[in-house]
Amino acid sequence: MGPLEAGPPKLVLASASPRRLSLLQQIGITPDDVLATDINEDVGQNEPAARYAARIAREKAQAAAQLHEAASGALILAADTVVCVGRRIILKPASRTEAERALSLLSGRGHRVMTAVALRTPDGQLRERLVETRIAFKRLSHDELKAYLDSEEWRGKAGGYAIQGLAGLFVTRLVGSFTNVVGLPLAETAALLQGSGYPLLKKWPSVEQDREKATSP
Repeated sequence: MGPLEAGPPKLVLASASPRRLSLLQQIGITPDDVLATDINEDVGQNEPAARYAARIAREKAQAAAQLHEAASGALILAADTVVCVGRRIILKPASRTEAERALSLLSGRGHRVMTAVALRTPDGQLRERLVETRIAFKRLSHDELKAYLDSEEWRGKAGGYAIQGLAGLFVTRLVGSFTNVVGLPLAETAALLQGSGYPLLKKWPSVEQDREKATSP
C-alpha cells in the first residue's frame, strides 16, 4: 500500500484518566488505544508550574512511545494538569488531610489551572500547547468542606476538586477554557490533532450515515 493510500495514523491516548477519554469522546474521538504510563511526577526544585506541566506531558508521550508496541507509528496524545496558587503547585492529594489542606488554601481565593498537551507524531516530533484558566472559589464553610471531603470526589483530582462534579458549587468565576479545568482543553487539543493530519471531523456522525444504518439489512 503506498503512502497516499495508507490512511490516517492511529491515535493513542497516553493517559489513565477516564476524564480525558470522556472529553475526547465528547468531540467524536475514540482512541485506537489507551495506554497508561508510569513516570516520576515529582516537581523539580523551584520548577514553575507551566514548565512542570509541559515536562510531564512530554515525558508521558515519550514513555508511551518507548514502552508500548501499540504506540508504534501512531499519534500519541498526552496531557498533564496542575493547579497553582501563586507559585505554589497543588498536586493530587494523597490523603484526606492533604485534600483538606488544598481546599482550605483555595477557599475564598483565586487560582490557576494549567494543562499542557503534548502530541507525539509518528516521526517522533513533539507538538505542544499550554492552556491556562483562572478560577475563583467562594469561601467554603466548615460544613461544605466536610461534606466535600466525605464525598471523596477529591481523590485523583489535581487541586483536590472536580469542577464538573460537586465542586462546581464552589466556583464563582471562571476565565478561560472549562474543559481545560476538567483535564483536557478540547479546542487546543483538536487543533493539534487536525494540524497533524488526524481526520477529526470525519469521525463525526451525520444524518446521511444514520439513514444508511437505518436502511441497511
